[in-house]
Amino acid sequence: MLAIISKTPYIVGSRSSKDLILNLKKIKAPILFEGMHTTFPLTVENFSDRKVVVRAHNIEHLYYKGLSKSERRIDKKVFFKWQVNKLKRYQKILNKADKILTISPSEHAYFSERFGDSAEYIPVFHQNTAIKQLSRKGDGALYHGDLRVADNKRSVHFLLEIFKKIDYPLVIASSFKNRSILKEIAKIKHISFIQIKDQEHLLQLMEKAHINVLPTFQKTGIKLKLINTLYNGRFCVVTREMVEDTGLEDLCEVANTKENFSKKIKDLLERDYHIEIVKQRAKALLPFDTRSSAKKIIDIIY
Repeated sequence: MLAIISKTPYIVGSRSSKDLILNLKKIKAPILFEGMHTTFPLTVENFSDRKVVVRAHNIEHLYYKGLSKSERRIDKKVFFKWQVNKLKRYQKILNKADKILTISPSEHAYFSERFGDSAEYIPVFHQNTAIKQLSRKGDGALYHGDLRVADNKRSVHFLLEIFKKIDYPLVIASSFKNRSILKEIAKIKHISFIQIKDQEHLLQLMEKAHINVLPTFQKTGIKLKLINTLYNGRFCVVTREMVEDTGLEDLCEVANTKENFSKKIKDLLERDYHIEIVKQRAKALLPFDTRSSAKKIIDIIY
């Protein structure tokens, strides 16, 4: 309860730890804070005796602003709005960092404007090493996402409205069963739900689908699920918010209305996935090589 009413944002205050701070003080080594939500120790100590680096996963107050817009429940909507101002004020904690590592070009521009040369762009990390070479045709369409997240729930409702009018199989996959969404899915015979068992199971679903449909209504950083899909799946249909300012725009079909989204899906039903698409992706995804990114971080720290 104290973490909720505190001036410190909930995602930061709820991760406070005296033991962690004591351990950090004992060990005189560089510190890499993975996400602004891990930076509570900086509210207590400056750690001016070593290099401090913060990996910025999002522009957090804008992310929470987007959550408040997508959320339907009033209590959650109010909570997210409340956090927006807290996160915006808390952002000045980044002045205590020697380096702020950003994950997308648009966020890099934001942090550079406010923190100057402290900001450095290091693309998002992922587990992929090569583009999958898949058969020309897959089966149906796939959407995957955490159905506890407001933006993902909104995306599913968007897709249900579209696929009601398209006689083509759609799988909604998530590790979480959302009861209200399951009820909606049950009303449409060619739409089904699959509970994701683990990462390997999700990769199998991506490889099977002919089209991966990934709408989002929040432009925040770069979506890891887009990177994973481009490595492991065939075609992608996305909203503008998913790809804008990522450098990956040409690898996806982009549509922002239900009508355009529907048209893109119908067009892709007739298209084959082929080696030229694999080559195009491999070239465009070169900047996202995780070994190169890791080396850059090592160079920054040491």
